Amino acid sequence: MEKGFRSGFVAVVGRPNVGKSTLLNTIIGQKIAIVSDKPQTTRNQIQCVLTRNNYQIIFIDTPGIHRAKNKLGEYMVKTAVNAFDEVDVILLVLDIADGIRGGDKKIMEMLQGVKSPIIVVLNKADQLTPEELTNEIESFKSNFNFSNYLPVSALHGRNLDQLENRILEYLEEGPKYYPDDMITDQPERVIIAELIREKALGLLREEIPHGVGVEITNISEREDQQLMDIHATIYVEKKSHKGIVIGKGGRMLKEIGQRAREDIEGLLGVQVYLELWIKITEDWRNSSRVLRDLGYH
Repeated sequence: MEKGFRSGFVAVVGRPNVGKSTLLNTIIGQKIAIVSDKPQTTRNQIQCVLTRNNYQIIFIDTPGIHRAKNKLGEYMVKTAVNAFDEVDVILLVLDIADGIRGGDKKIMEMLQGVKSPIIVVLNKADQLTPEELTNEIESFKSNFNFSNYLPVSALHGRNLDQLENRILEYLEEGPKYYPDDMITDQPERVIIAELIREKALGLLREEIPHGVGVEITNISEREDQQLMDIHATIYVEKKSHKGIVIGKGGRMLKEIGQRAREDIEGLLGVQVYLELWIKITEDWRNSSRVLRDLGYH
């Protein structure tokens, strides 16, 4: 272990759609967690690794805490809550532009008694005028008992260097858990599946809720050329959803595939042939077998 080298684990928690994944992608400098304007986008506990000259921070991007309506929802909430007592620091991300809501207050109650130090990240500060931001911060100080807080803009990188310094105050000397060039502990197939799901969520908008899951069934490299073949299955819950995902003349499915392929090629650094299939599995979010196949253990 290098003398003076510090390391530790940081859980990023908050209600859905407050910008947790955007925050981590900006800090890491590369897309690891998928981003969507829909809530409950992150489903798995994804670890992102930030390595500097004299420290390493392992961020755990947890699913948004919400009221579970099915087994998938229960898994997501349990994953987030389990992170509370297993880390060196907790980042509680709030949407300061949207205001503190009931879901935020519920999470704050859940954090009472947690031993890990908490830094409150007041995200989306760029959406407010200086006067509005001052008023919101004063309101937060008056109503909630959290002394360590910082307004940031995850989207534009504002105050993220200060956030790193705040985290470092709580980290002790420790080992370098991951190599310098490693930015996530997730297998490639997990990241690829998430990238496909992100494009589906973004293009489908409100037509299909969160009844979309993606399983990578094959990844192989062709022997005769620098090309990766990737086959993926998109799970939907209803026959009508299948038609929407395919789109008229197959245009929607083609667009999902094209956009996902661009990000996947950026991730892998090689050309990709991506083949997408649609599978109808009614109520798959309550199926233990399907959840296991999709990696939600």
